[in-house]
Amino acid sequence: MSTAFVALAALFWGLSGGIAGILMAGGWDAFVVSFYRGVIGLLCVLAWLVLRPRQSGLGSARLWFWSAMAGLGVAGNFSFYFVSIAQGSVAVAVTLMYCAPVFVYLLSFALKLESPTPLKWAAMAAALVGVVLLTGIYDMGAAGITAMGVAAGLLSGLSYAVFIFGFKYAAPHGSPQAILSIAFAVLALILIWPSDVDQVVAVLSTPDWPLFAALGVLGAGLSFFLYVVGLKHTTPAVASIVAMVEPVTAALFGVLVLNETLVGLQVLGMALILVTATALSTSSPAAQPPSGSIGVRGAS
Repeated sequence: MSTAFVALAALFWGLSGGIAGILMAGGWDAFVVSFYRGVIGLLCVLAWLVLRPRQSGLGSARLWFWSAMAGLGVAGNFSFYFVSIAQGSVAVAVTLMYCAPVFVYLLSFALKLESPTPLKWAAMAAALVGVVLLTGIYDMGAAGITAMGVAAGLLSGLSYAVFIFGFKYAAPHGSPQAILSIAFAVLALILIWPSDVDQVVAVLSTPDWPLFAALGVLGAGLSFFLYVVGLKHTTPAVASIVAMVEPVTAALFGVLVLNETLVGLQVLGMALILVTATALSTSSPAAQPPSGSIGVRGAS
């Protein structure tokens, strides 16, 4: 059942990318979409916190600091991911975001949490080759992906690595629901500034509000709850592999619903990224969570 929770969370994350793609194709700004995903997610995790307030750790300054760092990371993750979708495709954006374990390794090397080895460098090089093939950076015009889309996709992965470290260091000081509540509150405060204020207000009366609600509940509220609960009884290695449901779901949604296309080399590049990212995330102590917290899910 725990593995099923992780798989269901990954499925919801994959669907959230497709829902965001529909909203942005309808003219909604990427930052507005990201803002509402975070705000609705905040309402969900606050309800979780109210129902399970014990050992929240809200009196700990360290919890607030590291949770705020996690909030910075998830704000960048959500917004850059949706910008990448708007500038390219759902399949490309979600796979680029799946490079998060590569950034975890680089940050771990910089912080001296792990020692670089030839095997680790080879894995990261393979992921880089995958990025080149997936994005068609050698022939950007033919691939239909902009340089901004590629940069935003990679930045979403880097931002998620920041979220991982923030959550990891906050976890010993409080409950997951308290950490997520602070993180999503920070996200809302950050993303309200670049968002189009007129669109933020317009969402409250738009016929598209069910899509925004689904995005927030599936992409930030229910999914995080399922992942945290599932991870308590699932090893990080299994969770990382099961989380590959997310990019597969997002890619299929893009192809079947949004009429996106992927050529042979792009599929090969996607496979390289997914395989190497999963291998890195299952072998990195830095990417593996302490008991009861969130580890590398591979995406947003």
